[in-house]
Amino acid sequence: MEPRGKPNCRLLRPSILLLMALVLVLLGYGILSPGGRMLGSLGAGTAVREPDRLQVVTQSRMAYPQPKVLTPSRTDVLVLTPWLAPIVWEGTFNSDILNVQFQLQNTTVGLTVFAIKKYVVFLKLFLETAEKHFMAGHRVIYYVFTDRPDAVPRVALGPGRRLQVLRARPYARWQDVSMRRMQMLSEAAEQRFLREVDYLVCADVDMQFHDHVGVEILSPLFGTLHPAFYGRPREAFTYERRPQSQAHIPWDEGDFYYMGAFFGGSVPEVQRLTKACHQAMLADRANGIEAVWHDESHLNKYLLYHKPTKVLSPEYMWDQQLLGWPSVLRKLRFVAVPKNHQEIRKSESGGQPTGSPEGAGRAGRAAGN
Repeated sequence: MEPRGKPNCRLLRPSILLLMALVLVLLGYGILSPGGRMLGSLGAGTAVREPDRLQVVTQSRMAYPQPKVLTPSRTDVLVLTPWLAPIVWEGTFNSDILNVQFQLQNTTVGLTVFAIKKYVVFLKLFLETAEKHFMAGHRVIYYVFTDRPDAVPRVALGPGRRLQVLRARPYARWQDVSMRRMQMLSEAAEQRFLREVDYLVCADVDMQFHDHVGVEILSPLFGTLHPAFYGRPREAFTYERRPQSQAHIPWDEGDFYYMGAFFGGSVPEVQRLTKACHQAMLADRANGIEAVWHDESHLNKYLLYHKPTKVLSPEYMWDQQLLGWPSVLRKLRFVAVPKNHQEIRKSESGGQPTGSPEGAGRAGRAAGN
């Protein structure tokens, strides 16, 4: 018999356990419900909070054609690197699935572009086509680096999209503009990109978006296959071959040749890449050498030893005027704008051609020159 005046502990235990169970249930509901801070798996009625006037995503079903293990998505091209990174071609991804996944994460993408001197004339078409084709339905911040902020055009931006103008120094030589881009990107990543966006896409301005470019490109680190070299052996790549340069790649090394006009990844990874390339270029300058293709040479060296987690096909970097439209490319997504580089260079140098700040050499090599 229990002593008088003392509570019966055996009778209290079930009540305490029931109370604890109710508390856990309530806490679990608050965490897993659509209004909670954490999201559960995709199920009936899954939704996310509304960011920057973008429409709330509600995913009640995930209905799409079943992937077939024994039927490859493409048999005419390589779709996976030896280090298991996907190579993105039309037909290898489902945009609807990817859009939901990135919208659930409230992803914000930064698109950086350098519009120096006369190259600001390409900015309007670049931004207008980006509004039509780049990351549709997602939050985007355009970062325009320019020495002519008053010349940045006014372009109507959709919900959740905004533009920031960042001052850049107008170096005399286009090679210096190209190489200093890595320094400016690295510094801006530390000062603001880390706080403002999840991913960075770094692009040349003398281009236009021609078709869908979406979240299928996003990955911790991605590079884009150069249109002139995607089907050629490594011996044909225009790597820096002089051992004195920090960008040197021996003849028996190399996976692909990557284009300097379209690369990116998560902000920490892009910061590491740009900082490493800038430091390598400083070392070259101290030794009195300049890599053959400047920042692009250093980009290729970095991506050889720090493998990209995703590789973009030449759909994402093409020049139709020089290369036509081969059947292997089902879409042309990001393409060169027809231009007269010689005239642009003369207008900037008082009649003496000095080069172009973005991609004259890159475009010339796309033609095999």
